[in-house]
Formats: sequence, C-alpha cells, structure tokens
Amino acid sequence: MESYLNQNFDVKAKHSSEEVLEKWRNLCGVVKNPKRRFRFTANISKRYEAAAMRKTNQEKLKIAVLVSKAAFQFISDELGSIVESHDVKKLKFHGGVDGLYGKLKACPNAGLSGESDQLVERQELFGINKFAESELKSFWIFVWEALHDMTLMILGVCAFFSLIVGIATEGWPQGSHDGLGIVASILLVVFVTATSDYRQSLQFRDLDKEKKKITVQVTRSGFRQKLSIYELLPGDIVHLAIGDQVPADGLFLSGFSVVIDESSLTGESEPVMVNAQNPFLLSGTKVQDGSCKMMVTTVGMRTQWGKLMATLSEGGDDETPLQVKLNGVATIIGKIGLFFAVVTFAVLVQGMFMRKLSLSTHWRWSGDEALELLEYFAIAVTIVVVAVPEGLPLAVTLSLAFAMKKMMNDKALVRHLAACETMGSATTICSDKTGTLTTNHMTVVKSCICMSVQDVASKGSSLQSDIPEAALKLLQQSIFNNTGGEVVVNKQGKTEILGTPTETAILEFGLSLGGKFQEERQSYKVIKVEPFNSTKKRMGVVIELPEGGRVRAHTKGASEIVLAACQNVINSSGEAVPLDEESIKYLNVTINEFANEALRTLCLAYMDIENGFSADEGIPASGFTCIGIVGIKDPVRPGVRESVELCRRAGIMVRMVTGDNINTAKAIARECGILTDDGVAIEGPVFREKNQEELLELIPKIQVMARSSPMDKHTLVKQLRTTFDEVVAVTGDGTNDAPALHEADIGLAMGIAGTEVAKESADVIILDDNFSTIVTVAKWGRSVYINIQKFVQFQLTVNVVALIVNFSSACLTGSAPLTAVQLLWVNMIMDTLGALALATEPPNNELMKRMPVGRKGNFITNAMWRNILGQAVYQFVIIWLLQAKGKSLFGLAGSDSTLVLNTLIFNCFVFCQVFNEISSREMEEIDVFKGILDNYVFVVVIGVTVFFQIIIIEFLGTFASTTPLTFVQWFFSIFVGFLGMPIAAGLKKIAV
Repeated sequence: MESYLNQNFDVKAKHSSEEVLEKWRNLCGVVKNPKRRFRFTANISKRYEAAAMRKTNQEKLKIAVLVSKAAFQFISDELGSIVESHDVKKLKFHGGVDGLYGKLKACPNAGLSGESDQLVERQELFGINKFAESELKSFWIFVWEALHDMTLMILGVCAFFSLIVGIATEGWPQGSHDGLGIVASILLVVFVTATSDYRQSLQFRDLDKEKKKITVQVTRSGFRQKLSIYELLPGDIVHLAIGDQVPADGLFLSGFSVVIDESSLTGESEPVMVNAQNPFLLSGTKVQDGSCKMMVTTVGMRTQWGKLMATLSEGGDDETPLQVKLNGVATIIGKIGLFFAVVTFAVLVQGMFMRKLSLSTHWRWSGDEALELLEYFAIAVTIVVVAVPEGLPLAVTLSLAFAMKKMMNDKALVRHLAACETMGSATTICSDKTGTLTTNHMTVVKSCICMSVQDVASKGSSLQSDIPEAALKLLQQSIFNNTGGEVVVNKQGKTEILGTPTETAILEFGLSLGGKFQEERQSYKVIKVEPFNSTKKRMGVVIELPEGGRVRAHTKGASEIVLAACQNVINSSGEAVPLDEESIKYLNVTINEFANEALRTLCLAYMDIENGFSADEGIPASGFTCIGIVGIKDPVRPGVRESVELCRRAGIMVRMVTGDNINTAKAIARECGILTDDGVAIEGPVFREKNQEELLELIPKIQVMARSSPMDKHTLVKQLRTTFDEVVAVTGDGTNDAPALHEADIGLAMGIAGTEVAKESADVIILDDNFSTIVTVAKWGRSVYINIQKFVQFQLTVNVVALIVNFSSACLTGSAPLTAVQLLWVNMIMDTLGALALATEPPNNELMKRMPVGRKGNFITNAMWRNILGQAVYQFVIIWLLQAKGKSLFGLAGSDSTLVLNTLIFNCFVFCQVFNEISSREMEEIDVFKGILDNYVFVVVIGVTVFFQIIIIEFLGTFASTTPLTFVQWFFSIFVGFLGMPIAAGLKKIAV
C-alpha cells in the first residue's frame, strides 16, 4: 500500500506543480462526494484566472495604456488611472505630486487630519483599504453539499421505494418503519457532517483574518504612528523600508535607492527603480531595497492588487501531503469495499433465488420479497458507505484546523496548512540568533571611542565628558544621520525611538551622549543613503556639510568589515591618525573581547570626500576613519536553553545561522546549548569556499554559521534538504531570509521583527519572535501527525470488521446481521465523531521524546497494522461466535430470536468500537487513560456515542431493526467491548 501511495499520491508540502495536483485528483476513482472530499484543496482553475490577470497587468504596465475615464468623480477614478497606467502626462497635467496633494486636501508634511468626521467622509468617497472576500457559505450550503454523497443519494432512493412498497403491503404506519429509519439515519449523517464542516470553515475564516493583519508607519495629524493597512486613505503619507509590502496604490514623495519587486502583480522578475521620474507605487508589490515616503492615491478594490486578490482568495491553499495520501488510502479501500458490496449483494440475491427455486415460487413475487430485495441492495450500498473512509482526508483538515486555532493561542500563526503537519517531521532547525534566541531588546553596554574602552552601563551620561569635543561631534553626526531609525515626539509629548532594535540601541546611546536628533538631521543635507544590506553587512550615508559645501560619507556595520575599510583612527586627543599595526591589533582584540562577552559589535567610521559626489555614484568602499566600536547586549531569552535541549532529545538538530561576529555567535550558541564540544562553528566566507566533497563531511557537524550571507543560508538549507534528506525548518526576519524561507520545508518568520517579504515567504509566523514557540509548533506538528495516525488505525479497524462480518455472514447464512440503518450509525461513529475525538487530541510532552518521522517514514506503520489486524481478528471472532452459538448461549427461542441476536451482535460491535477508540489514543503505550479528562471533546464524543446507542437499542427498535436487551445482554455487550482493551494492550507488547 505504501509503495502505491508513494507512486501515485505523493505531493510535496510546498511548490507542487499543477500537473501533480491535477493527477492525484483524477486518480481518486471511488469518490462518494467530490464536493466534500476536495473542498479544502486548491481550486486550480482559479489559479489560471489569477495567472491570466497577472499577464494582463504585465501588458498594461508595459504599454502604459491610457485609460480614459469620465471626469465625474475625478478624485477616485482619475488617481487610480494615473498610478495604474503609469501616466506621466496626466500626472504633470494635475501639477505633479504637489498638485494632487492640494486636490486631495492633504499636507505633504503632516499628512491627513486625524479628525474622525473628516476620515469618515473620506472613507465614504474613496472606500476602505480592504479587499472583497468571497462570502461565507451558509450552514444550509454545507447541508446541500453533504447531500451530494452518491451513496446517500442511492440510499435515499432505496428508502423511497421501501416506503412505497412497505405502505402498499403492510399499510401505514407499520410499512413505513424501514424506509423512515433509513431517511432519519441519512438526515442525521448529513446534519452532523454539515455541522462539522461548517465549524471548520469558520475556523479557517478567523485564521484568514489574522493572516491579513498588517501595520504600517504613517504620518497623520503631524505625528508618525503605526496604523493598520485597513485604516489607510488617499492622502495618507506612508513610510516604507526594505522588506515592506506596498499597502495601497500611491506616488513616491521622497526617499533613496528605492527598488520595487513587482513580480507578485505582473509576474515580471526584473525589479523596478522608483524615484521622482518614475513615482508610481502599486499595491501588493514589495520594497526590495531603499526607503521612501509615499502618498496613498487609491485603496482597496480599486487597486490592481485588490482585483487580483479577489481571484486568488478563491484559489485555495495547496493540499497537504497527508490529505493526498489519505485520499489514496480512501480510494484503495473504496475499491475493495465496492468489490465486497457487489459480491455481498450477488450472494444475498442468489440465496433468495435458490430459496424460491426450491419452493417453486420463482415466478411469484410478494411485497415482502420486494422489500427483502431492496434491503439487500441497501445493505450493499451501506457496505460502500462504511468501506469508503471518506472521513480520512477530512480528518486531516479537522485536525489541522484545530491545531491552527490552538497554535494561534500559543503565538504561532500558520499561513499554510501543510506546515502544520510537516513541522512534525522536522529533523533540523536553522535558527536566526537576533530576536529568536535573544530578546531583541538591545542596549549599548560597552564602547571603544577614541581608542578608549568604556563601560557604558556603569558610566552613563558621564561618558560624554571623557570624549574629546571634536570626536563627540563626529560620533553624534554619524549616529543620527547614518540610521534607518527616527526619534519622534508622540501624541503624549514623549520622545519615542522608531526603528530596528539595533538602530534603537545606537540612537539611545547617541541621546545619552547629549545629542539632539532633529537638530542634527536639519543641519545637514542628505545626498545619498544606502540602507543596511546583509550581503555587504553595512549601511552608509553621504551628507553635505553646511560649511563650504563639503561632502562627508558615514558608514557603520559589522566591526571587522568596516575596520578593514579604515585607513585612519581617531585617537584619545580626538585627532585622525593613520591606523598602524598596533592600533589594528588593539581594536581587533577589543572586538573579540566584546564578542566573547556575547556582545554584538558595530564599528562607526567616516570619510571626507574631496572631489565632490554625485547621487548616482556608490558610497566609497575604503579610505574611512574609524570613530569607534560599540558593544550591544542582546540577552538570551529565558527558556531557550531548555527548548534547545528538548529539541535535541526529540531528535531535532538546532543550528544557529547568523550575520554576527563568530565569537559573539559562539558565546551565545554555548549559552543556548546549541554549540557542543563535537560541533563546528564556521564563517560564511569559509563555508562558501568548500567543494561538494568537503561539504558532505562538514555539514552534519555544523552547529553555528557566523557572518553568513543570505545565499550561505540558502545553500546550507538546500544541501540539508536534498543531499542529506533532512526535513528543514528555517527561521528568519529580513528580506534577505526570503530565499531560505522559501527553500525550507517549513519557513518560520518573525511576527515582530519580521519584514512583510519574510512573512510572505514563510509558512508559519512566530508572533512573539521566541524560539520556545518554534518548539511548540514542532510539538503541535507531531500531535497532528500522530492524531491522524490514531484516527486511521481506528477507522481501518472498523472498516475491516464491518466488511468481513457482513460479507462472510451473507455468504454463509444468506443474511446480513448489520442492517443499513445500523451501518450508517457505525459509519457516523467512526467517520465524523471518531475524527472529532481522535483528531483533536492536544499534544503532550511525551511527543518530544520520540524520534522525528523524517522524509522517508511510512504513514501507516507496522505497529498500526499490528493493532488494526489484532483488533479486527478479536472483533470478528466474537461476532462470528455470537452468530454461530449466540442463540443457544443466551437461550433465545421463538419468532424474535434472530432479531434479539442481531441486536446483540450490533450492540457488541458498537461497544467494541467505543473501547477500541479509547485504546487508539496510544499506539505504543499501555496507559491509554493518561490525560483523557483533559480532552473534553473526546469525553463528550464517547458519552454521546454510548447515550445514543442506548436510545437506538431501547427506544428506536422499529426504525433501527433492534429490540430492547436484558441486563445480562447489556453487561455482556459492554464486557466484550471492554475485553478489547487488555487485548490491545497485549498486542502492543508484540515487537514489530
């Protein structure tokens, strides 16, 4: 079975081709209800629509079609037309960006007014920045879809004829009982199924809303603040930086080196430069480089992205490997069930014909005989109902929906269903350092300014007096001009620092030295900005000094890289002197000392540019003067060491991949328990030089990779996945982490520090940026995988027993002990209720003591086959003994003896399933009651099953073909069911 499934029902967790997705759908030959089975899978035709729309966008943007629109409602339609069609002529006609500002009644510095009545008025005129979503299906749509089950339709037709023939021969109400019993069972199955599906769809809806929560930096009423993208209106000023997604259509106001990736909208991979000459920014595109301010012009459904999203929202998530694999299992068993059903029907009909032949009544047919024939047909159809485990793929969806909702409470937002189950198989985690293993709350604790090492934490503001005035001025100039952060005054009048944690720490250090951010920024004209780049590992700015128009460049970044670009250093007197060997040695020792104390080190440097500077030139790469080095403390998060140890015990290797100095990385890796005595710490440049043979030997030992570039991370992940067959989880927060996040089996992006590009490429967003949360995701992933295995084990046992019992009984006695109504009830116990009980078990710490499944593990394991076959044999033997010896054993005689025996068989069969469901909670462990009361869903399902079983036996006899049982018979039924538990425990002792 496994090899058949792997050949035909094997899709990747990520990036499966559409041919593969189409192929497995066509392989599902026996599908009772395609509307249900394929509901939570990708709608491929919608994807083709979205691709066609991208192509149209590409053509539109290439030829910049002039969209002529009526002059009426200029402000919304005309603006949309200008940006969408990149219409420079029309933009000039309206006086450029400044002219449009006037027409939008907004201020280019203070933004829109924050007064609520004005904002409401604007919303009514321009609409809100939300995309139209497909309407939530009503409960009755789910009922209608559940009714599309082919076998239920056939049973409905059987019930209809049963009613007509029954009433014609026996009159009302006696003749209607069989038909009404089947109708009631069908309705019960349909409503329970629809309720379960409806609840799942609500859960997915809630999760979808969470995925779309994005905040952006906006200037409104003169204050820079964080706003939800849903609150944006035309006229708003939005601040964009590397890794941001453009939240609405708009126009470039000011900024530096802005490069936009429009591939999500146009399919074009070539990035686009945005500046005053080409000021058009389209919603949904990504900022690949640079930073800028933009003015919002069009929002929501009037943007091209809005129209594309409306198509894509119906395209659906790719199906998960387990959903497809279980579709395969359902298809195989469905074909077996169909064969058994046809043979059972043939045997029952042949038995009836033989009986009539022996009595020579084969030419005369009574109403009772027609009903009997109809009952045989209903039994055959119901065997197909029970045999085809339609609930298998849906149990995956139910389990994943349950896990996703719970993981949301545990601070992990799952963007793609497959990640939930893949994480359970993870064998290695490549983790970022900053913000994941550490708290991301940074402060400058040590500095080496003017060749003098100082303890900033203890010195505080007195450090200012120790630095020569000329050097202090240079330091403040460097800190406040060469930064991606900002110091602003918020609405409460308090000073607030905006920016990444590293920028915040340095700006805080600059303020503690008596610097004034706004004064510094207004004193100099910025000519060029090069934002921080993880390939160069530094950032730079070129400014024009007020005195004589001189030009100065500042740079800051990784200490050893910036120091290597320096020729001079500022000495203790505040003068620039050449860097001799002794000074270089002193500074390198200082960098290593800081790094060994687990401090992140940054070097600040400047140079005066003599022959003028053009904004088109690059900032010089060498010839700088070192101002100083700062050591930033970023404490390790509490609980990380324990989480790393938990991963190690669970067979998951944790590797740290960071852009930091190797000594800092090693110090923190040791503190976290990642770097062991037999592990290797390596730098990115060294790793890059290795050939394939060396990598084969080296990669398994790598525990720390420092000074790594995005491509080093990508190479490591690719090698681990392809060469070593590992299931790799990767964490990241920056734009440059996107390739590795995309390549990994599970990409985990940081929710706080992460850029929108990183989140877009990720499968899971860690909302609290905490490594311990990643371990929780792994635990939930394992829980999903094992819960579905438990459910498959339970369901296949019921399938096998129900099939063999009815088939063998039909062949040997000419009648089936389990009627259509009874089989429908059993089907509901195992399909919908079983999935609810077993697929929603919460994870426990025992899960993290097992080895991961990895890439090659079989889904239906030998242990599962042992449990399935052992239970099936026990249940079959009990039922067969009852059929053969039941009447004499219980002293049954008279006309109703067969009815009592069949009721007893049905009752024993159901209680066998109830206790087998409890045994299925653990596949290897003997103690199956551990934590049972923590899972209230399981307890309720078992309670409901037993309660309704009593009702069916004692009160619904006319409809369910049962009769009330004596106390002894009830005790026997429960005892036989309970006896399955010690047998299950004994089976677990058999080693496989």
